[in-house]
Amino acid sequence: MENTINLKGITWNHSRGLLPMVATAQRFSELHPNVNISWEKRSLQQFADFSIQELAERFDLLVIDHPWAGFAAKTKSIVPLNLYLSPEYLKGQEENSVGQSYESYFYEGHLWALPIDAATPVAASRPDLLAEKGLQLPQSFDDLLALADKGLVAFAGIPIDVLMNFYTLCCSLGEDPCQNDEEVVSTETGIKVLKMYRELASKMDKANFNRNPIQVYEAMTLNDEIAYCPFAYGYSNYSRNGYARKTLHFHDMISLDGKTNLRSTLGGTGLAISAKCEALEMAAKYVAFVGSPACQSTLFFESGGQPGHLAAWKNEEVNRQSQHYFRNTLPALQRAFLRPRYHGSMYFQDHAGDVVRDYLMNGGDEIQVLTAMNELYQKSKSLVLS
Repeated sequence: MENTINLKGITWNHSRGLLPMVATAQRFSELHPNVNISWEKRSLQQFADFSIQELAERFDLLVIDHPWAGFAAKTKSIVPLNLYLSPEYLKGQEENSVGQSYESYFYEGHLWALPIDAATPVAASRPDLLAEKGLQLPQSFDDLLALADKGLVAFAGIPIDVLMNFYTLCCSLGEDPCQNDEEVVSTETGIKVLKMYRELASKMDKANFNRNPIQVYEAMTLNDEIAYCPFAYGYSNYSRNGYARKTLHFHDMISLDGKTNLRSTLGGTGLAISAKCEALEMAAKYVAFVGSPACQSTLFFESGGQPGHLAAWKNEEVNRQSQHYFRNTLPALQRAFLRPRYHGSMYFQDHAGDVVRDYLMNGGDEIQVLTAMNELYQKSKSLVLS
C-alpha cells in the first residue's frame, strides 16, 4: 500500500482564490487516492503583504503574487518549477500565456510559480443603471470626468490599488515607471499624472479610499449608486449569473488620446511549491494538473477561478458563462505593464501607495509627492537580504 502524502496549501480569501483550489485538490485526490491536499485562506491584504518566506515554512503549496519573484530568487524559499515540470509542458504554458503572465514569474533564469490566474485593472459597468439614465460607456478621460460629476463612478482607493493606477496613468502617457535606479517617473509625467488622478479622485465618494477591487464590485452590485469603475483588477465572478445581486459587465478601458486605451498594471496569481515540501514530485504533478488547459477551461473556471491559460480565455463556453468577460478584457491583459519584481520592490509597493493616496485625498504639492516616492524607491533599491 502506498504511503499517504499530505500537502497543505495557502491561498487568498475570495471565491476566485479559494474555491478552484479546493475543487482541483479534491479532484486530484480522487485521481491519486494516496494524496490529501488541504487549503487555507488569508485576506487579500495579507496576500499582498505577508512574506512568502514565512508562509513557505508552514505550507507546501502557495498561491502568490508575481512581485515576489525577485524575493523568491534571493531567498530560495520556493523551488524553481522548471526543475520539476517538463520542458514540453512549460513551452505550452509560455506559448499560451495571457499577456506577460508567464514571464511575470520568470526571474533570474527560473520559473518560480505557474500562472494559474490572470488579471489586470479593467473597466466594469452596470449596463442596467447606465441604460436607465440614458448614458453611454465613457470613451475618453473627459467622458469619465463627466460621469464622475454625476456621482456614478468609483475606483479602488486603498494604497496598493492607488499605486497600480498611478503606474497605469504613467504607462498610458507613454512612460513606464521604475525604468532607472533614480526616479519612479520623470517629473513632467509625474506631475501630469498626479493632477489628472487628483481631478478624478476629487469627484469620488471618500468611501472608495477604503475599498479594494472586491469591495468596489460588492458596492456596485449590492447597491444601485455606482454605474462605472474605470480601472480595478477584474473579477470575472461578478459577471456570472447568480454570483451577486446584479451582474457586472467588464470592458477594455477608456482612451486618453482617442486612439490608445489605457495600459494597466498586470496582476494575477501563480501556484508555487515551498522548498520545505517533502513530496516535491507529487506537488509538481498537482501544479501541472491545475495549470493544464483542460482543467483551466473547465473545473478551475467553473469553480470560481479566473484562468491563467489563454485557451480558457478564448473558450466559447467560458465566455458564454461570464458575459464575455475574457474576450472583452483580453486586449487589456495583452498590453499590461509588468511591474518591478527586484528584491526590495515589495518595500516600495508597500509604502509608495500611501504617499499617492494621501495626495489624492487631501491635495498637496506634486513635486513633494514625487520626491517622497523617489526616496522610497531608492531605499527599496538599496535593500539587501538581512
